Amino acid sequence: MALLSSPAEPTSNRKLVLFIAALAAYGLILILPTPADLSSSGQVALGLLILAVILWVSECVSPAASAIVLTGAAVIGLIGKPLTGNARPMTSADALTTMLTGFSSSAVLLVAGALFLAVALKLTGLDRRVALLVMSKIGVSPARLTVGAMIVGFVLALFIPSATARVGAIIPIMVGVVTALGLPVTSSLGATLMIVTAQACSIFNMAVKTGAAQNLISLGFMEEAFGRSVTWGEWFITALPFTVSMCIVLFIVSLVLLRPQVPPTEEANSRLAAELATLGPVTPPEKRLMLVAALLLALWATEGWINPLDTATSTQLGIALLLMPRIGVMTWAQAEKHIPWGTVVLFAVGISLGMLLSRTGAASWLAGITLNNLGISAMPVFLVIGVLSTFSIVLHLGFASATGLASTLIPIMIAFAQTIPHGEQVAFGIVMIQSLVVSFGFILPTNAPQNMLCYATGAFTTGQFAKVGLAVTVAGLLLLVLFSATIWPMMGLL
Repeated sequence: MALLSSPAEPTSNRKLVLFIAALAAYGLILILPTPADLSSSGQVALGLLILAVILWVSECVSPAASAIVLTGAAVIGLIGKPLTGNARPMTSADALTTMLTGFSSSAVLLVAGALFLAVALKLTGLDRRVALLVMSKIGVSPARLTVGAMIVGFVLALFIPSATARVGAIIPIMVGVVTALGLPVTSSLGATLMIVTAQACSIFNMAVKTGAAQNLISLGFMEEAFGRSVTWGEWFITALPFTVSMCIVLFIVSLVLLRPQVPPTEEANSRLAAELATLGPVTPPEKRLMLVAALLLALWATEGWINPLDTATSTQLGIALLLMPRIGVMTWAQAEKHIPWGTVVLFAVGISLGMLLSRTGAASWLAGITLNNLGISAMPVFLVIGVLSTFSIVLHLGFASATGLASTLIPIMIAFAQTIPHGEQVAFGIVMIQSLVVSFGFILPTNAPQNMLCYATGAFTTGQFAKVGLAVTVAGLLLLVLFSATIWPMMGLL
């Protein structure tokens, strides 16, 4: 009884106030006069956008809970309103169906399948084996260890779509390396490896189509708007020059600004060798997983070229193999316990919200009163991309979820890009580049979950992270403008 009667924590009270404020903001948008060039359903969509931003930025409810709140609020707001100009007024069932459209997207199926692949890596221990092998072979100088951290991040990005899961697997390895050298985690080396682990994760989110959920949610909107998609190989090749350049920038910036020091010792090599030895020989489940992973990489890389399967279909086939008796490496009962189903639900509702913004005309209206009024549509394409990227980066400072940012930002970018006088191919390229910028969570630890995981180790301060992150962000912005004026037009993107 004492527990039940205890007063709520101040944090809970604050979250309640923020939640009520979010609902009040949504209600206020609904009761305001509808602008002449905006539909009533579009006004509801804008209200939902405000509600989503407040919920995601304040984190007053969990991401999964925010998806449920948004769905309920949408149904209440859309009842009696036509989805488009000539449509009949919606019933509650119609409104609910509209908010469930995201669940039919193949991107949702791909995210769920990729999460199963991440679980398979974790259950078999293959992720840890790969990380230890790379770090034991690379060497123990500051430069080599920094490169090693990047290589581990890239290899895991090929198979694990969750930045949080990837970094969670890497952190124990980095801590082990630092302590094996007789250094505290808070040393310059510890700070460097942890910051590089987090920042490289964001870079590789951009490099690999299946590396992050925000890529897939952006592609879902692009398919809806432009009627075309991007294969795994096309995405990788397009992003490759930029992400390689960003890795070089991160390598130089981290070594110059943080100046990691390593004592002359062979302890690290022996420690890593000992940890590898504890893993034992490669197990049969690991071998089977490696075969399936190699098959998936081959299918992804040849999508639309040699094989007719899209990324979502090939991924589902791979997961089916991993769940089969004797052939697979896990059962459904084992896998489902480790899948963050709330992420899948949030992802689907985020797609639904973006589609609602687009179908009701709310995204076009918002783009018209913001981006179009800046007069940037008449600028050269590379300057347009520079301005849009700056806008996205500043907006990201208030977001802890790149998925939420993509759901908010990409429909607006699509609506704007379709108004500029450079043709549909250029519009498509602009939106794809902005889908890369969504992963620019470099400046604050709160800008991405993987940043917070690394920050929780206590290895670095917010100031150290921001110092490196600002330099990487500025360099990244300049590279975006440079490549938009040179390499990407030559590749046919713009």
